[in-house]
Amino acid sequence: MTSSPQFPLEFDAQLCFALYSTSLAITKTYKPLLDKVGLTYPQYLTMLVLWESDDLTVKQMAERLSLDSATMTPLLKRLETQGYSACGVLKTSGRCIFI
Repeated sequence: MTSSPQFPLEFDAQLCFALYSTSLAITKTYKPLLDKVGLTYPQYLTMLVLWESDDLTVKQMAERLSLDSATMTPLLKRLETQGYSACGVLKTSGRCIFI
């Protein structure tokens, strides 16, 4: 007996959906805890990076989080407004580093 080949685009065979649904489940689990401190999940991940290393540039944080700088800037400004981080300007380059 031979079995028929599985359709390669069958929904249940897609790893991408399994990863997507797992990511949603994790984010949903964190939400009530993060709501108590006024953070979103991306802000929480950013805070984890800042807790590991001080004096990071926006570019360094974006690379660490696999985000682009354009996404990081508003996220970091919200964290600064909330008092979770501070921006210091490097005299040599004028770049903002977050502490």
